Amino acid sequence: MQNGNPVLKTLWAALEREPHVNLHRWPVQIGLTDDSVLILEGDVGSIAAKKLILELAGATPSVRGVVDRLHVAPSEPRGDGAILDSFTALLLDARELTNCTLRVIRKGETLTLQEAGGGDASGDLLVSAKDGVVTLDGWVISLSHKRMAGALAWWVPGCRDVVNALEVQPPEQDNDDEVSDALSLVLEMDPMIPHPEQIRILTRNYVVTLEGLVGSEAEKNRAEQDAWGLFAVDRVVNHLAVGR
Repeated sequence: MQNGNPVLKTLWAALEREPHVNLHRWPVQIGLTDDSVLILEGDVGSIAAKKLILELAGATPSVRGVVDRLHVAPSEPRGDGAILDSFTALLLDARELTNCTLRVIRKGETLTLQEAGGGDASGDLLVSAKDGVVTLDGWVISLSHKRMAGALAWWVPGCRDVVNALEVQPPEQDNDDEVSDALSLVLEMDPMIPHPEQIRILTRNYVVTLEGLVGSEAEKNRAEQDAWGLFAVDRVVNHLAVGR
């Protein structure tokens, strides 16, 4: 950090106050260009930390832009080939994507793993991984499909970031209900959430609030992680209770 710069001091203080951001364990590198653009680099501990750091950086007075070079520290180190194998297995197993074409870029070559049948295809996904960053290109028929595919990528061990560039065709108007619907779908698919019907989801201005009952702290944290992993979710408030 450039010592004494008031913009950087303001951002650093905001990051210190955010409980999801642990700068002592994950010391983010922050730079500021001459034209007031922040450059953020380094590993962070969670999706929540990454999104909140970017939000706080963008809200810092006098900042004109943010360059995101942050990555989530992987749960385990894995090569790009193993990441692709795990991710494509999840996509092929997703009932909602059975009528999507699925292609993967591996060692510079594009391979088709699944071909959509008929004229009512639900999408055409092209996936790749480089240095632990999973990228989704192509198109799907709904915002729920787009969000679900991105959430599945975050499930993959070794994933450090997700670039969800899927287009929705035809275009849909996004709103809070779309976010809630997508999260309901993801929680139903998540094998770590045995009773998703016990979780209530409220989304307002892309802030997701989780309420209800789960069986363990692990389930509580996993449900929150699923919410953070959704495209365009800005913040998650976890009011889930743990009990039987």
